Amino acid sequence: MRAAVYGRFGPADVVSVEEIPTPAPGPEEVLIRVLASTVSAADHRARSHDVPKGLGLLAGAGLGFFRPRRRVLGMDAAGVVAAVGEKVTRFAPGDEVIAMLGAKFGGHAEYARIGQDGPITAKPAGLGFDESVTLVFGGITARVFLNRADIQPGARVLVNGASGAVGTAAVQLAKNLGAHVTAVCAARNAALVTDLGADRVIDYQSSDFTTGSDTYDVIMDCVGNASFDRVQRLITPGGALLADLTGLLRARSRTRRSGKLVSASGVDYRAEDLRFLVGLAEQGKLRPVIDRSYDLDEIVAAHRFVDAGHKRGSVVLRIAGSS
Repeated sequence: MRAAVYGRFGPADVVSVEEIPTPAPGPEEVLIRVLASTVSAADHRARSHDVPKGLGLLAGAGLGFFRPRRRVLGMDAAGVVAAVGEKVTRFAPGDEVIAMLGAKFGGHAEYARIGQDGPITAKPAGLGFDESVTLVFGGITARVFLNRADIQPGARVLVNGASGAVGTAAVQLAKNLGAHVTAVCAARNAALVTDLGADRVIDYQSSDFTTGSDTYDVIMDCVGNASFDRVQRLITPGGALLADLTGLLRARSRTRRSGKLVSASGVDYRAEDLRFLVGLAEQGKLRPVIDRSYDLDEIVAAHRFVDAGHKRGSVVLRIAGSS
């Protein structure tokens, strides 16, 4: 099969399209013919080995220390079931599905496999594969983190980095929970996040929200620059800072001392969360946001665009004839 692979860490051009063996599904695995994936911030971090300060050892254990542990990137996939293992009962060849491959990666290839009990479910009715795959990485990440806070109607939620894949999903999910949502993004993206449900927009290029006086019940950091030290005074008693990657190693102690939840641990990907997102999408309550799409042969250009750090929503990678 054709796949985008890389054999060393570095800039976008370390990735190339090559022929590699097609995986065979294990007894309880599903083999997906991948039609679409996304090139995400996670792919950027893995390929470039650009990880938050202090997490080098932890990242090395997962990604590899001197060379990549997994040659094919891509944390998500949308496609058609091509084959199933002998013990698989939940899926059959021909099923149209979406899946979160997570840290195993593998989505930037013509075929990917996943356990039938993993985060895989039927794709949303009425959406194409390109649109459907955008719900996966950003949607499941946003949902899992937001679920760690008890967000009630009227809660004040700030989403830092509201125009990216995770941010656009977080704005919509928080709004669906009845929250008052403040979105932090560039001015050029204000109309987008407002259309997605944001009640207020802060242009980070002209105003630093961390120096303001407004307080929030929940701050979700989708960028990685709103550390607990910077924002703790803005969080109401009993509130939460979600996805503080820079404070991963101190999250528990800070939660205990401050009485405010600091959540930075990894995401537990579940099929039920994907099904929830699919339900919202089918009701029109969770909209796909696509910045641009690239074919597999344009993988280097796709990585370069993501590296620039200004994408709106998702960058879709079309593996073979998706739409």
